[in-house]
Amino acid sequence: MGKTMLQIHPFDPVWDKNSRVLILGSLPSARSRQEGFYYGHPQNRFWRLLAALFDAPVPASVPEKKALLLSNGIALWDAAASCEIEGSADATIRSARPNDVAGLLARCPIARIYANGQTAAKLYRQLIEPDTGRPIVALPSTSPANAAWSMERLMDAWEKIKNKG
Repeated sequence: MGKTMLQIHPFDPVWDKNSRVLILGSLPSARSRQEGFYYGHPQNRFWRLLAALFDAPVPASVPEKKALLLSNGIALWDAAASCEIEGSADATIRSARPNDVAGLLARCPIARIYANGQTAAKLYRQLIEPDTGRPIVALPSTSPANAAWSMERLMDAWEKIKNKG
């Protein structure tokens, strides 16, 4: 087992005044922190999944990733502002402190909140929902660790994030 370390969330939320859907992860992985943006691990299916859902090219650069999100009314952040974690294993998250999701919700017209995986949903429900009073819908994780879910199954499950007003 790896060493448990305190990790501070390194990225700002991605959002604008047209964001209607918020997708929350748990905390950026070691690879994402190294790459400098959300879902930076090449095996994570997040960017390929969003591109397929919105019939767009798979974004490569950070500006392309932000444009894909914002052009489809999607805000992106994580539930944890900091936590103790072993490597990138969500199952080892301890002593999590929440990001100010309530503050974000006050700044843009988010209608629906989704979690990328069960850990993000659990963190939101424990640490954030008491402040926001807003429910979250857990979607299957796009992580390569969630190998039981094929891309086709993920697309079916994630279809509901499409902005319907």
